[in-house]
Amino acid sequence: MFQIDYYAYSNRMVSIHPAEKFLFSFITMLICLAINSYAVSLAVILLMTGAVVLRAGIPWGLYLKLMALPAAFLLVGVAAIALSVSFSGQAAGTFWGFSLAGVSVGVSAGGLALAGKIFLKSLAAACCLYFLALTTPMVDIISLLRKIKAPSLFMELMGLVYRFIFVMAETAEKIYTSQSSRLGYVNLNRGYHSLGQLVSNLFVKSYHRSKMLFIALTSRCYNGEITVLERNYSLSPGNIAVILLLDTGLVLFGIWEKWGGPAA
Repeated sequence: MFQIDYYAYSNRMVSIHPAEKFLFSFITMLICLAINSYAVSLAVILLMTGAVVLRAGIPWGLYLKLMALPAAFLLVGVAAIALSVSFSGQAAGTFWGFSLAGVSVGVSAGGLALAGKIFLKSLAAACCLYFLALTTPMVDIISLLRKIKAPSLFMELMGLVYRFIFVMAETAEKIYTSQSSRLGYVNLNRGYHSLGQLVSNLFVKSYHRSKMLFIALTSRCYNGEITVLERNYSLSPGNIAVILLLDTGLVLFGIWEKWGGPAA
C-alpha cells in the first residue's frame, strides 16, 4: 500500500467531514490561482504545509519527498519560460546569456520573475491537492462526489483507476525483484533490457488482472455501479468558521499586498 493511502486512513484529520477538507483545499487553491502574487503563493504553501504536517500529523520526510516530485517537474517547465531566445543577436533585456551558431540564449529579469511566479503558484496548488490526498481516503472523496451529483461514469472510472494503481505497482515490484535476483540490473545495458521486459510484461499482466477483475465483478451482479460502505460524518461549524477565516485572511492579505503593501 502506498504511503499516501496509508496516511489518508490514519492521519489525525481522518474523522473530519470530507466536505470541509475539500472546501478548504478547493477554495484555497482558487484564491492562489486568482491572486497573482508571490506572497500569497508562499502563504498558501506555508498554510497547507502546516495543516498537513502539524495538524494532520504527516511526517516531514514523507511530505518533503512528495513535494520534491512536482517541484522537480515544475523547475524543468519554468526553465523554458525564464530563457529568452533570439535569432538576430543578443536578446534584449538579458543580463546573462550565450550565443551558439547565431542563436542567442539569455535570461531576462522579466522572464525570471514570471518563471518564479508560475513556479510558486503551481507548487502552492500542488500543496492544496496533497492536503486533500493525504487527509481524505479515496472512498470518502468518491462518496462526496456522489452526493454532489457528479457523473457516475466518472466516479466508477476514478475508483477503478485508483485501484489499478496499486495492482500495477505491486506487479511491477514483483517483476523488478525477480529481475534483480537474476542480476537483471547489474549494468546499464542489461538494465535497459530488463526495463523493457518489465514494461511489456507489466502491460500483459495488468491486462490479465483487469479481465479477472471484470469477471469477478460480473459474477457478483455488477451493473455499472460499485457500492461501498460509507462512514457517517457530521459537519463542524467551528471547522467551517476556521476555513472561512483563513481563506478570508488570504484574500485580504492578497488585496493589501497588491494595493497597500510592497509591489508583487
